[in-house]
Amino acid sequence: MTAPGTVAVTQVPMNDLSLQHAAIRQEIDAAVADVIGSCGFILGPRVKAFEEAYAGYCGVEHCVGVSNGTDALILTLRALGVGPGHEVITTPHTFGATGEAICHVGARPVFVDVEDAHLCLDPELVEAAITQRTKVILPVHIYGHPADMTALRQIADRHNIDVIEDAAQAQGARQGQATAGSMGRAGCFSFYPGKNLGAFGDAGGITTDDEALATRLRSLRNHGMPLAGPKFHYDELGYNNRMDGLQGAVLGVKLPHLEGWNEHRRQIARRYAERLEGVGDLQLPAEAAGARHVYHLYTVRTQQRDGLAEFLRGVGVSTAVMYPMPLHLTDAYAFIGDGLGAHPVSEEACRRILSLPIFPEMADDTVDYVADQVRSFFAN
Repeated sequence: MTAPGTVAVTQVPMNDLSLQHAAIRQEIDAAVADVIGSCGFILGPRVKAFEEAYAGYCGVEHCVGVSNGTDALILTLRALGVGPGHEVITTPHTFGATGEAICHVGARPVFVDVEDAHLCLDPELVEAAITQRTKVILPVHIYGHPADMTALRQIADRHNIDVIEDAAQAQGARQGQATAGSMGRAGCFSFYPGKNLGAFGDAGGITTDDEALATRLRSLRNHGMPLAGPKFHYDELGYNNRMDGLQGAVLGVKLPHLEGWNEHRRQIARRYAERLEGVGDLQLPAEAAGARHVYHLYTVRTQQRDGLAEFLRGVGVSTAVMYPMPLHLTDAYAFIGDGLGAHPVSEEACRRILSLPIFPEMADDTVDYVADQVRSFFAN
């Protein structure tokens, strides 16, 4: 209860999964009960059904369900033979898992700056970074906007190297008619609970049209055992990276709702854009021609980032900075030797970015409240 003489402050979270889950609770309960009844707790029929459905959604032949998005990257790099002595070109403007996966297979990340419009890997800078040791280009569909896969694939084809999509934030994003996860040799997804398609815990997936790659990935995720047996025979050193049956069940229930949820995100983004266009020095997220942004995050840029975040916190609006520092400037990647100034677009973006609340169930008046508070900050 609000104390006498005070004004109630609207509380706006970055995300509210409780609203999403309430709407599909009966479907979730039935799916979970089925897993419990069948005791299909590791892989099992619910995971298989989700794999088939998600492969169809992405427009590929195969989806391999794994334990999380980081493991999806590690397994894919390993399955493609990436290891010590190799280089993988990627962006410094990403979550740590992207670079981490490269290092965990023994390869070296080669950071290339992003383009300013969408903060995705800049194709114009990639080719100059390719060496005899380059095995893979690993773009990130940051915030839900697809990287320029057409340009990156052309570069990769000229040099006979692979492209792996880090699509952890981009379930349903598209470039033209191609869906994220279908535009490279493989696509790596996280189904962390807060993603556009999220599990009830950690989960991940790998999409591909390459049957031999999918077969090896299914073996690697299960300790290197062959798919057709015999059990406890190991073709190679593998991993314990299997998807849980419960997560497969939850994701299977949620997947048919994903297109609707993504469209609601896009409507919210349009509403923000209408109300924030021309406000202060705000740089609003842009959508490339022919691209479909799914707005995992609605990220603006301003030189007054910290002041805006503090003001919004005071009026009940949550914000986030994803990410405050590009990977090449963190202690973990000091060994790369890319100092301050090496990747200026990423560095400047990390000084200015601020993500505003966005989730499919967000009401119009809540969007308007956030936008009004942002306008109020710049007006004063």
